[in-house]
Amino acid sequence: MIAAIAFYLFATLTIAPAIAVIFARNPVHSVLWLILAFFNAAGLMLLLGAEFIAMLLVIVYVGAVAVLFLFVVMMLDIDFAQLRSGFTRNLPFGIIIALVLLAEIVIAVSAWSAGPTLSGAHIAATAQPNIVALGALLYSRYLFAFEIAGLILLVAMIGAIVLTHRQRRDTRGQRISRQVARRPEDAVKVINPGVGEGMQI
Repeated sequence: MIAAIAFYLFATLTIAPAIAVIFARNPVHSVLWLILAFFNAAGLMLLLGAEFIAMLLVIVYVGAVAVLFLFVVMMLDIDFAQLRSGFTRNLPFGIIIALVLLAEIVIAVSAWSAGPTLSGAHIAATAQPNIVALGALLYSRYLFAFEIAGLILLVAMIGAIVLTHRQRRDTRGQRISRQVARRPEDAVKVINPGVGEGMQI
C-alpha cells in the first residue's frame, strides 16, 4: 500500500514541476523546478530498486543543474535586489517545498523494499548488487560503446573550448617578449611631488 502511495506521489510531483519548468517566465525558477523534478525522478528509481540510477540523478543531474543555475545567473542580467526583495514573500512556499521533499525521502526509504510489489511480479534475489552487475556489464559487453561515448564527450569538450577561445580583434593580448625586452628607462615612473613643486616632464 505504501509503495503505491509513494509511486503516485513521486509521479505527480515529477510531472507537475516538469510542466512548471516550461511555463515559468523566470529562468532561475525554471531551474529550481527542474531540480525538484530530478529529485522526484530519483525517488521513482529508488522504488524500482535502481539505487545507482537514483544516486546518478541526484549527484550528476542535480549537480549539473546547479552549474547550469550558476551559468544562467552569470550570463543573464538578473537584478539580485529584486530577487532578494521577494525572499520574505516566497519563504513560506520554500518551507513547504522543503517539507514535501523531506516527506518524500522518508516515504521512499520506507517503501524501498516494497517497490517490486507495484508490478505484481517477484524479482529474484541476485548474488551481487545491481551496481556491481552494471559495472561488470558496462566494462565487458558494452565496453566499445562506453569508450565511443567518452570519445564523443571529449570531442564535444574540445569543440566548446575552441569555440569559446576564438581570436578577438577588439582586445589587446599580453606580449611577454616585449615586456621582457623593455628597458628600465622606458618604464613609467610614479613620482609624488611636494607641495608647490608641480610635475617634472
